[in-house]
Amino acid sequence: MSIVLLAAAIVVSAASSLTDVLGELAKRYEAATGERVQVNAGGSNTLARQIVEGAPVDVFISADDVQMDVLERAGRLVPGTRVPLVGNRLVVVVPRTSAVVLVRARDLMSSSVTRVAMANSAAVPAGVYGRKWLEKTGLWTAIEPKVIPLPTVRAAVAAVREGRAQAGIVYATDVRSEPAVRVAFEPAADEVPPITYPAAVITGPRQAAAKRFLTFLCSREAVEIFQAAGFPALDRR
Repeated sequence: MSIVLLAAAIVVSAASSLTDVLGELAKRYEAATGERVQVNAGGSNTLARQIVEGAPVDVFISADDVQMDVLERAGRLVPGTRVPLVGNRLVVVVPRTSAVVLVRARDLMSSSVTRVAMANSAAVPAGVYGRKWLEKTGLWTAIEPKVIPLPTVRAAVAAVREGRAQAGIVYATDVRSEPAVRVAFEPAADEVPPITYPAAVITGPRQAAAKRFLTFLCSREAVEIFQAAGFPALDRR
């Protein structure tokens, strides 16, 4: 009797906000190529630390350049593979049935908002973007005491959904699959730093397979799927 050995999956560590769309892309890639893809989603800072410490990862997709820079300094990126993959937008959300009216950043100071959910503003990209936005509007010091710091942006959405916070600062893409919350308002584009998700191949034994998958993620087919999920394409020139 012959034994068929299955090739190891391409392990992709990616920002939690990419969970749904990468699941779809992985299925399409597997169907087209026969190569398996395993998505490991989490906070970009946590994933970067795991990779620096030697976690067996083939492709990393961060929600900001800072965490990718950490891996580049550690010598964990395959030279020439780092690319700006997609973008995103920051929004303020409330429970779907909430009567709280929020139309601008200053409204978060209202007495009707006692807790604001957001990813950890000291480390997780979504939280860092949110903090920089509030710093630019001059409101961070006033709003920080209300903040519930969470390990991922998905956890921030869950806190709003479950009523543990009256508002949340999250990515626009995370609201699309969560009917129990709604967007109250979107900060002005000139108040929020550009949100970029870089991707790169990690040094290791499966670099060739990882490069093939990253090439797919940059393809027209994948870009259209990202855009349909709310992630705008970026200029890679």
